[in-house]
Amino acid sequence: MILSMTGYGKASEQFRDKVIGVEIKSLNGKSSDIRMRLPSNIKEKEIILRKQIIKSALRGKFDFTLKIGSETGSEEYSLNKDLFRKYAQEIQALQDELGASQGDLLQAVMRIPNVVGAVEGELDEEEWKVIEKVTADALQMLHNFRLQEGDVLKSDLTNRIYSISQKLEEISPMEESRITSLKERMHKNLSQFMGEESVDKNRFEQEVLFYLEKLDITEEKVRLAQHCEYFLNTLNSETIEKGKKLGFISQEIGREINTLGAKAQQSDIQQLVVSMKDELEKIKEQLANII
Repeated sequence: MILSMTGYGKASEQFRDKVIGVEIKSLNGKSSDIRMRLPSNIKEKEIILRKQIIKSALRGKFDFTLKIGSETGSEEYSLNKDLFRKYAQEIQALQDELGASQGDLLQAVMRIPNVVGAVEGELDEEEWKVIEKVTADALQMLHNFRLQEGDVLKSDLTNRIYSISQKLEEISPMEESRITSLKERMHKNLSQFMGEESVDKNRFEQEVLFYLEKLDITEEKVRLAQHCEYFLNTLNSETIEKGKKLGFISQEIGREINTLGAKAQQSDIQQLVVSMKDELEKIKEQLANII
Protein backbone atom coordinates (compact mmCIF):
# COMPACT_ATOMS: atom_id res chain seq x y z
CA MET A 1 0.00 0.00 0.00
CA ILE A 2 1.26 3.45 -0.97
CA LEU A 3 -0.07 6.67 0.56
CA SER A 4 0.49 10.03 -1.08
CA MET A 5 1.12 12.98 1.23
CA THR A 6 -1.19 15.11 -0.90
CA GLY A 7 -4.86 14.81 -0.04
CA TYR A 8 -8.13 16.42 0.98
CA GLY A 9 -10.91 15.44 3.36
CA LYS A 10 -14.13 17.12 4.42
CA ALA A 11 -17.03 16.11 6.68
CA SER A 12 -19.91 17.75 8.52
CA GLU A 13 -22.74 16.77 10.86
CA GLN A 14 -25.72 18.49 12.42
CA PHE A 15 -25.76 18.78 16.20
CA ARG A 16 -28.79 20.38 17.85
CA ASP A 17 -29.18 23.75 16.11
CA LYS A 18 -25.56 23.78 14.86
CA VAL A 19 -23.60 22.41 11.91
CA ILE A 20 -20.14 21.11 12.77
CA GLY A 21 -17.78 20.99 9.80
CA VAL A 22 -14.17 19.86 9.42
CA GLU A 23 -11.89 20.38 6.42
CA ILE A 24 -8.35 19.07 6.19
CA LYS A 25 -5.79 19.49 3.40
CA SER A 26 -2.35 17.90 3.25
CA LEU A 27 0.80 18.51 1.25
CA ASN A 28 4.18 16.82 1.24
CA GLY A 29 6.57 17.61 4.07
CA LYS A 30 9.62 16.01 5.68
CA SER A 31 7.89 16.01 9.07
CA SER A 32 4.44 16.66 10.50
CA ASP A 33 3.38 20.30 10.48
CA ILE A 34 -0.21 21.23 11.38
CA ARG A 35 -1.84 24.62 11.00
CA MET A 36 -5.16 24.73 12.83
CA ARG A 37 -8.13 27.11 12.67
CA LEU A 38 -10.47 26.53 15.62
CA PRO A 39 -13.29 28.40 17.36
CA SER A 40 -12.04 30.02 20.57
CA ASN A 41 -14.08 27.70 22.80
CA ILE A 42 -12.34 24.64 21.23
CA LYS A 43 -8.78 25.85 21.86
CA GLU A 44 -8.45 23.71 24.99
CA LYS A 45 -8.91 20.62 22.82
CA GLU A 46 -6.24 21.56 20.27
CA ILE A 47 -3.63 19.11 21.58
CA ILE A 48 -6.13 16.23 21.41
CA LEU A 49 -7.05 17.13 17.82
CA ARG A 50 -3.38 17.34 16.85
CA LYS A 51 -2.74 13.85 18.24
CA GLN A 52 -5.78 12.54 16.37
CA ILE A 53 -4.47 13.98 13.10
CA ILE A 54 -0.94 12.61 13.54
CA LYS A 55 -2.18 9.16 14.54
CA SER A 56 -4.41 8.90 11.47
CA ALA A 57 -2.56 10.88 8.79
CA LEU A 58 1.03 10.14 9.94
CA ARG A 59 3.19 12.61 8.02
CA GLY A 60 2.74 15.73 5.93
CA LYS A 61 1.95 19.42 6.04
CA PHE A 62 -1.67 19.79 7.20
CA ASP A 63 -4.16 22.64 7.09
CA PHE A 64 -7.01 21.84 9.51
CA THR A 65 -10.18 23.93 9.82
CA LEU A 66 -13.05 23.36 12.27
CA LYS A 67 -16.18 25.47 11.85
CA ILE A 68 -19.28 25.48 14.06
CA GLY A 69 -22.21 27.46 12.65
CA SER A 70 -25.93 27.71 13.06
CA GLU A 71 -28.22 25.42 11.10
CA THR A 72 -29.83 28.38 9.30
CA GLY A 73 -26.51 29.95 8.40
CA SER A 74 -27.28 33.14 10.35
CA GLU A 75 -24.80 33.66 13.16
CA GLU A 76 -25.24 35.52 16.42
CA TYR A 77 -22.53 38.11 17.04
CA SER A 78 -21.48 39.91 20.18
CA LEU A 79 -19.32 42.94 20.91
CA ASN A 80 -16.38 42.52 23.23
CA LYS A 81 -16.93 45.77 25.10
CA ASP A 82 -13.82 45.62 27.29
CA LEU A 83 -11.59 44.99 24.28
CA PHE A 84 -13.40 47.71 22.30
CA ARG A 85 -12.80 50.31 25.09
CA LYS A 86 -9.13 49.33 25.36
CA TYR A 87 -8.46 49.73 21.61
CA ALA A 88 -10.50 52.96 21.40
CA GLN A 89 -8.62 54.57 24.31
CA GLU A 90 -5.20 53.56 22.94
CA ILE A 91 -6.01 54.79 19.42
CA GLN A 92 -7.44 58.06 20.79
CA ALA A 93 -4.32 58.62 22.92
CA LEU A 94 -2.06 57.92 19.95
CA GLN A 95 -4.00 60.38 17.77
CA ASP A 96 -3.68 63.10 20.42
CA GLU A 97 0.05 62.40 20.86
CA LEU A 98 0.80 62.52 17.13
CA GLY A 99 -1.66 65.23 16.28
CA ALA A 100 -3.19 62.94 13.69
CA SER A 101 -6.46 63.79 12.01
CA GLN A 102 -9.59 62.40 13.63
CA GLY A 103 -10.98 59.60 11.51
CA ASP A 104 -13.91 57.30 12.09
CA LEU A 105 -12.69 55.77 15.35
CA LEU A 106 -15.68 53.46 15.80
CA GLN A 107 -15.33 51.89 12.35
CA ALA A 108 -11.58 51.45 12.83
CA VAL A 109 -12.00 49.64 16.14
CA MET A 110 -14.82 47.44 14.81
CA ARG A 111 -12.48 46.08 12.13
CA ILE A 112 -9.90 44.90 14.68
CA PRO A 113 -9.94 41.07 15.12
CA ASN A 114 -11.85 39.68 18.10
CA VAL A 115 -13.67 42.94 18.87
CA VAL A 116 -16.76 41.54 17.15
CA GLY A 117 -17.19 37.80 16.96
CA ALA A 118 -19.70 35.01 16.73
CA VAL A 119 -21.30 33.97 19.97
CA GLU A 120 -19.72 30.73 21.14
CA GLY A 121 -21.21 28.85 24.06
CA GLU A 122 -19.46 26.50 26.44
CA LEU A 123 -18.30 23.22 24.95
CA ASP A 124 -20.10 20.26 26.51
CA GLU A 125 -19.04 16.60 26.34
CA GLU A 126 -21.75 15.59 23.89
CA GLU A 127 -20.75 18.29 21.39
CA TRP A 128 -17.07 17.36 21.77
CA LYS A 129 -17.86 13.72 20.88
CA VAL A 130 -19.55 14.92 17.69
CA ILE A 131 -16.49 17.06 16.86
CA GLU A 132 -14.22 14.03 17.30
CA LYS A 133 -16.46 11.93 15.07
CA VAL A 134 -16.61 14.57 12.31
CA THR A 135 -12.82 14.94 12.52
CA ALA A 136 -12.43 11.15 12.18
CA ASP A 137 -14.77 11.16 9.15
CA ALA A 138 -12.75 13.93 7.48
CA LEU A 139 -9.50 12.07 8.20
CA GLN A 140 -10.96 8.91 6.65
CA MET A 141 -11.83 10.85 3.50
CA LEU A 142 -8.30 12.23 3.50
CA HIS A 143 -6.93 8.68 3.81
CA ASN A 144 -9.07 7.44 0.91
CA PHE A 145 -7.93 10.36 -1.26
CA ARG A 146 -4.27 9.70 -0.43
CA LEU A 147 -4.72 6.00 -1.14
CA GLN A 148 -6.04 6.73 -4.64
CA GLU A 149 -3.15 9.10 -5.29
CA GLY A 150 -0.77 6.46 -3.90
CA ASP A 151 -1.99 3.86 -6.41
CA VAL A 152 -1.09 6.22 -9.24
CA LEU A 153 2.35 6.86 -7.73
CA LYS A 154 2.95 3.14 -7.22
CA SER A 155 2.15 2.36 -10.85
CA ASP A 156 4.46 5.12 -12.09
CA LEU A 157 7.35 4.09 -9.81
CA THR A 158 7.00 0.43 -10.80
CA ASN A 159 7.13 1.27 -14.50
CA ARG A 160 10.21 3.44 -14.05
CA ILE A 161 12.10 0.78 -12.07
CA TYR A 162 11.21 -1.78 -14.76
CA SER A 163 12.53 0.69 -17.33
CA ILE A 164 15.87 0.92 -15.50
CA SER A 165 16.03 -2.89 -15.24
CA GLN A 166 15.28 -3.24 -18.96
CA LYS A 167 18.05 -0.80 -19.88
CA LEU A 168 20.40 -2.72 -17.60
CA GLU A 169 19.65 -5.91 -19.53
CA GLU A 170 20.40 -4.10 -22.80
CA ILE A 171 23.96 -3.49 -21.60
CA SER A 172 24.94 -7.20 -21.49
CA PRO A 173 24.96 -7.78 -25.30
CA MET A 174 27.27 -4.78 -25.63
CA GLU A 175 29.91 -6.18 -23.26
CA GLU A 176 31.84 -8.22 -25.83
CA SER A 177 32.05 -5.42 -28.40
CA ARG A 178 32.99 -3.00 -25.60
CA ILE A 179 35.98 -5.13 -24.55
CA THR A 180 37.09 -5.63 -28.15
CA SER A 181 36.81 -1.91 -28.81
CA LEU A 182 38.84 -1.03 -25.72
CA LYS A 183 41.62 -3.48 -26.64
CA GLU A 184 41.78 -2.20 -30.21
CA ARG A 185 41.89 1.40 -29.06
CA MET A 186 44.70 0.69 -26.58
CA HIS A 187 46.74 -1.22 -29.15
CA LYS A 188 46.27 1.51 -31.76
CA ASN A 189 47.32 4.26 -29.38
CA LEU A 190 50.34 2.28 -28.16
CA SER A 191 51.44 1.44 -31.73
CA GLN A 192 51.17 5.08 -32.79
CA PHE A 193 53.23 6.17 -29.79
CA MET A 194 55.92 3.45 -29.78
CA GLY A 195 55.68 1.80 -33.18
CA GLU A 196 54.24 -1.63 -33.94
CA GLU A 197 57.61 -3.42 -33.75
CA SER A 198 58.35 -2.04 -30.27
CA VAL A 199 55.19 -3.41 -28.65
CA ASP A 200 55.76 -6.38 -26.33
CA LYS A 201 52.65 -8.44 -27.03
CA ASN A 202 52.84 -10.47 -23.81
CA ARG A 203 53.28 -7.36 -21.69
CA PHE A 204 50.54 -5.66 -23.66
CA GLU A 205 48.08 -8.50 -22.93
CA GLN A 206 48.92 -8.31 -19.23
CA GLU A 207 48.33 -4.58 -19.14
CA VAL A 208 45.09 -4.96 -21.09
CA LEU A 209 43.80 -7.54 -18.62
CA PHE A 210 44.74 -5.31 -15.70
CA TYR A 211 43.07 -2.30 -17.30
CA LEU A 212 39.92 -4.22 -18.26
CA GLU A 213 39.65 -5.55 -14.72
CA LYS A 214 39.56 -1.94 -13.52
CA LEU A 215 36.76 -1.18 -15.98
CA ASP A 216 34.77 -4.35 -15.32
CA ILE A 217 31.13 -3.48 -14.58
CA THR A 218 29.85 -6.92 -13.55
CA GLU A 219 29.59 -6.04 -9.85
CA GLU A 220 27.80 -2.78 -10.60
CA LYS A 221 25.30 -4.57 -12.83
CA VAL A 222 24.59 -7.21 -10.16
CA ARG A 223 24.20 -4.63 -7.39
CA LEU A 224 21.98 -2.42 -9.53
CA ALA A 225 19.71 -5.36 -10.34
CA GLN A 226 19.53 -6.23 -6.64
CA HIS A 227 18.70 -2.64 -5.65
CA CYS A 228 15.90 -2.50 -8.24
CA GLU A 229 14.44 -5.75 -6.92
CA TYR A 230 14.71 -4.48 -3.32
CA PHE A 231 12.98 -1.25 -4.35
CA LEU A 232 10.02 -3.17 -5.82
CA ASN A 233 9.79 -5.48 -2.79
CA THR A 234 9.68 -2.47 -0.46
CA LEU A 235 7.17 -0.71 -2.70
CA ASN A 236 4.84 -3.74 -2.54
CA SER A 237 5.29 -4.39 1.19
CA GLU A 238 2.45 -3.91 3.70
CA THR A 239 4.39 -1.23 5.58
CA ILE A 240 2.61 2.13 5.37
CA GLU A 241 5.52 4.53 5.95
CA LYS A 242 8.06 3.65 3.27
CA GLY A 243 8.89 6.92 1.49
CA LYS A 244 12.17 7.52 3.35
CA LYS A 245 13.32 3.92 2.91
CA LEU A 246 12.59 4.04 -0.81
CA GLY A 247 14.56 7.28 -0.91
CA PHE A 248 17.61 5.54 0.59
CA ILE A 249 17.33 2.68 -1.92
CA SER A 250 17.09 5.16 -4.80
CA GLN A 251 20.34 6.75 -3.62
CA GLU A 252 22.06 3.36 -3.86
CA ILE A 253 20.60 2.86 -7.33
CA GLY A 254 22.03 6.24 -8.31
CA ARG A 255 25.52 5.30 -7.09
CA GLU A 256 25.60 2.15 -9.21
CA ILE A 257 24.29 3.97 -12.29
CA ASN A 258 26.95 6.67 -11.88
CA THR A 259 29.71 4.06 -11.56
CA LEU A 260 28.43 2.29 -14.67
CA GLY A 261 28.62 5.57 -16.58
CA ALA A 262 32.15 6.27 -15.34
CA LYS A 263 33.44 2.81 -16.32
CA ALA A 264 31.48 2.33 -19.54
CA GLN A 265 33.92 3.90 -21.99
CA GLN A 266 31.40 3.25 -24.76
CA SER A 267 28.82 5.64 -26.20
CA ASP A 268 25.99 3.09 -26.52
CA ILE A 269 26.24 2.11 -22.86
CA GLN A 270 26.57 5.73 -21.76
CA GLN A 271 23.37 6.58 -23.63
CA LEU A 272 21.59 3.87 -21.66
CA VAL A 273 23.10 5.24 -18.45
CA VAL A 274 21.78 8.72 -19.27
CA SER A 275 18.30 7.24 -19.81
CA MET A 276 18.52 5.41 -16.46
CA LYS A 277 19.53 8.65 -14.72
CA ASP A 278 16.55 10.40 -16.25
CA GLU A 279 14.19 7.71 -14.93
CA LEU A 280 15.84 7.88 -11.50
CA GLU A 281 15.38 11.65 -11.25
CA LYS A 282 11.67 11.25 -11.94
CA ILE A 283 11.52 8.50 -9.30
CA LYS A 284 13.10 10.82 -6.72
CA GLU A 285 10.57 13.54 -7.54
CA GLN A 286 7.71 11.11 -6.92
CA LEU A 287 9.22 9.76 -3.72
CA ALA A 288 9.10 13.25 -2.20
CA ASN A 289 5.30 12.87 -2.12
CA ILE A 290 5.10 9.42 -0.49
CA ILE A 291 4.58 8.87 3.23
